[in-house]
Amino acid sequence: MTDLRDTIQTEVHRLVGFGDGAVDLTRPPGDDGLFGPGSAAWVVHGDFTAMMAGGVAALLLQMLHPGALAGVWDHSNFRRDMLGRLRRTAQFISGTTYGATATAEALIARVRTIHDSVAGTLPDGTPYSANDPDLLTWVHVAEVASFLAGHRRYRDPAYPAAERDRYLGEYAIVAEKLGATGVPRTEAEVAAYFARVRPQLRADHRTREVARALLRQQPASLAMAPAQALLMQGGIDLLPDWAAGMHGFATLPMRRPAVRAGMAGVGSVLRWALRDGSATRAKRQG
Repeated sequence: MTDLRDTIQTEVHRLVGFGDGAVDLTRPPGDDGLFGPGSAAWVVHGDFTAMMAGGVAALLLQMLHPGALAGVWDHSNFRRDMLGRLRRTAQFISGTTYGATATAEALIARVRTIHDSVAGTLPDGTPYSANDPDLLTWVHVAEVASFLAGHRRYRDPAYPAAERDRYLGEYAIVAEKLGATGVPRTEAEVAAYFARVRPQLRADHRTREVARALLRQQPASLAMAPAQALLMQGGIDLLPDWAAGMHGFATLPMRRPAVRAGMAGVGSVLRWALRDGSATRAKRQG
């Protein structure tokens, strides 16, 4: 049984690149990082299953914005490396949440440097830039709304409203350090933000191709293939109805209980197997 737990944990670590040296999660004494124990960010970002499904939902949401889609289309190898994008996002979230203050600041600085070279022109001639504060806000809100939805759906359905707002307020700090402005800090502000931005969103053949690249990506390993496929479906199930409709995802109501039951089962197995993840290491240091 121990061998099975180790095998599952190794496969998950390989999927997200944990332990590959990309992110150092050690913290010096007295340094709790940007948030620290007791923060809502530590709680919401602490469950692998919920965060992976939330990450899938976030990418699907983000690509509905023409600027975000163009950045992926023009400046990434998305057809062969969408899992790499998901992995890099997981490492950034892990490092900024659980790492030392210097680690978080270095990760943010690295992303800002990458963004300096991500710019171009939309098909209609409109210029775009990854450093655009409004675009940065969109990418952030799509992420935190999806992570929060994943936590409530797959980890803690009773997560209190006050804690949900605390989480949004906490992680807004990272978005602002990246250059975002007007960042929503409560669920009510997030809902108002989505209503305001929705007229700018689009879905076309490029959106569909990028979404296919994400959802049909080759599994990280044969052993992870069933769980990975389920995590993709779990991510789709987190999308707001309007976003799912824009993507053309016709999830039949009778399929949702099966997806959610499967996610509950996968979550239980992964929580049993994952004894050495970002949140666990952070708590041991705390």
